[in-house]
Amino acid sequence: CGEILSACEFFDATARRRVLEHETGLDDPLPDSPFCVLIETSGSRAEHDREKLDDLVERLVESGLVSDGVVADTEAKATRLWRMREGISDAFTALGHVYKYDVSLPLADMYDLVDRTRRLLSEASSDDDDLVVAGYGHLGDSNLHLNVVSKSGVDLLPTLEPWIFHEVTRLRGSISAEHGLGQAKHNYLPLAKSPEAIALMRSLKDVFDPHHILNPYKFLPTTPLSQGTL
Repeated sequence: CGEILSACEFFDATARRRVLEHETGLDDPLPDSPFCVLIETSGSRAEHDREKLDDLVERLVESGLVSDGVVADTEAKATRLWRMREGISDAFTALGHVYKYDVSLPLADMYDLVDRTRRLLSEASSDDDDLVVAGYGHLGDSNLHLNVVSKSGVDLLPTLEPWIFHEVTRLRGSISAEHGLGQAKHNYLPLAKSPEAIALMRSLKDVFDPHHILNPYKFLPTTPLSQGTL
């Protein structure tokens, strides 16, 4: 159903459970699944979309790639499924001090970063109950949202950074995805771009913004990374 596909999202069981705790009026569509994939179609005929989607789910279940599936046959059911996905960020924000990472990774390695982050924090912390790590995002764009929460507000930044950016680079990903580099990641741009590429970016900015007054302190590095950091 590639020609009618309009969205392909995923979220893990940790994210699903957190949304169900935080939101009201939602049921767990697939309670025993370690992951959920949310697919939306936008073809010209609803009957055609439903036929192709039913066929896809049936073939995926038969192949063993998925264990179960549900199809939203009403607007209300579709809205509830989207609330599961769209409520994740707010659900984790309400849980405690949250660190949010927006990166791009090859599909085969996308969840590897989440597993590695869990292991890193488990080794660094004596209180596993205080920490929550979850992954979700846009499969169609190879875009992972990694959320790490400390319920008590413990400072995890020295543990997470720059380790996460090195891991993304090692996995042949990008430290910047849909939300860009901004002010939080701009000094790590050398992990993703060569000195020559960054020099070209600076020269282009100088042409259009010689006084550096447009969107200052964002995207281009302001502090060189040391060899130890690299």
